[in-house]
Amino acid sequence: MKSTASAALIASAAMLAAVGAMPAQAQSFDEQETRDIEQIVREYLIQNPDVLIDALREYERRQQAEQQNQRLHALAGLDSFIESIPPEDIVGNPDGDVTIVEFFDYRCGFCHKMMEPILTAIEQDPNLRLVLVEFPILSEASRYAAQAALASREQGLYPEFHFALMEQRGQLNEERVMQIAQSVGLNVEQLRRDMQAPAVEETLGANLALAQQLGVNGTPAFVIGDAFVPGAIPLERLQALVEEARAQGS
Repeated sequence: MKSTASAALIASAAMLAAVGAMPAQAQSFDEQETRDIEQIVREYLIQNPDVLIDALREYERRQQAEQQNQRLHALAGLDSFIESIPPEDIVGNPDGDVTIVEFFDYRCGFCHKMMEPILTAIEQDPNLRLVLVEFPILSEASRYAAQAALASREQGLYPEFHFALMEQRGQLNEERVMQIAQSVGLNVEQLRRDMQAPAVEETLGANLALAQQLGVNGTPAFVIGDAFVPGAIPLERLQALVEEARAQGS
């Protein structure tokens, strides 16, 4: 979050800019009068800094409320998104009563660290399902890996390829992605062709739109029931959120 001082400067600039941004037909001030008004505004804000702080708080409150409304709207449509995922691409129980939706990037270190607690939670809970949402935001290499992973659905090896990519440490370039693909039994030539299919880009576009609606701006990020959880979390917290969702019937 910006410091109060920085925010105050921004708010001051906005207020002063507003004077100059008034529609021409609404302005009845000449150049000198405009400068006088700007000076009055400056002096008032200097003498009453609490006005800026109150304005900033109200702005933040409105921003948070708007984001929350967008998130609730996105959550309401999440079921249809989940239902669009092929059952064979769901990890755990496809008919589980609680769903973990994970937004991830193959080059995200924290996503790699979350793999073990997620798999442990699924192993210990037979009614849990994991829906993986490709969200490559860190680099072009991330995007290439995501395209390859989505294309692997055509050969029925998406979960296997996903976890193999997640186990990768170090550089993840095109050559390495294809080596990993081959290691899990994928036909690399077919994979390259399938990566060009329009459906791959359509899926990435839909994932991006959903992420924007939910306010996802980093990885990993999770939706568990009605809870939006940004960042990596320990196994105990993950399991607690699952139980909360189960108790709410999510």
